[in-house]
Amino acid sequence: MASNITPALVQSSSVKSATRTLDIIEYIVAAGRPLVAQEVATALGIPVSSLSYLLATLVDRQYLQRDGRRYSAGPGLSRLQAAGGGGYTLAERAAPLVRTLRMQLNETTSFFVRDGWQIEALVTESSEQALRYTVPQGRSLPMHALAGGKALLAALPDDELVGYFAQSERETFTDSTITDEDQLRAQLAQIRDRGFASTEDEYSRGIVGTARVVRVGGEPVGSLSVAVPRARFDAALEARICDLLDKTAALLEQA
Repeated sequence: MASNITPALVQSSSVKSATRTLDIIEYIVAAGRPLVAQEVATALGIPVSSLSYLLATLVDRQYLQRDGRRYSAGPGLSRLQAAGGGGYTLAERAAPLVRTLRMQLNETTSFFVRDGWQIEALVTESSEQALRYTVPQGRSLPMHALAGGKALLAALPDDELVGYFAQSERETFTDSTITDEDQLRAQLAQIRDRGFASTEDEYSRGIVGTARVVRVGGEPVGSLSVAVPRARFDAALEARICDLLDKTAALLEQA
């Protein structure tokens, strides 16, 4: 059966939602006092069901803040005024790009940074598919077993890499986990040549990871990574992931 939803209707709905979002922000800021949802709904003529979702999104993005049942301007609005983007943290710059990458692929996407000889997901967005992999945000994870970690390992200068192999504890998580120094070094050399790191079943069985290092001013500051259940992974998806990782990393490097 053909769909009755036309591109024009979809665009109209998107524009209406964007307009409502801006109206909500402007009305609450102009009020000069915290407002309850019903006040906003009545003033702007927005159904409470729609308003609840928009308010929750704005609070999540910190453009509004909630205290009990009342809403007021949030710290995110002040960050928008930072001159030249200088007031933004690395996480704040990476977040919209990670979110967009997740939306383009509908696969779990993360931005990792180094934490000593481990990595931490500074920003992560989970796939909305039923079969998905979730990356724990803020928890230290092993560099040697995740694609995001291998991408950062491959970017280390030789002296730091010597320190890594001398000091790190490389735990075995599955039968596929590579812990041997010679094997890891060979893999890191391949990553440098290819420009991308890959893992399969090394940290979690059934998960394929692909990652690319991100450099700012020539220095590696983190890595962008996509995790996909092996059941969905194929050569076409891998090529698309690598292409989008390249484009997304370039945007973050320019920022």
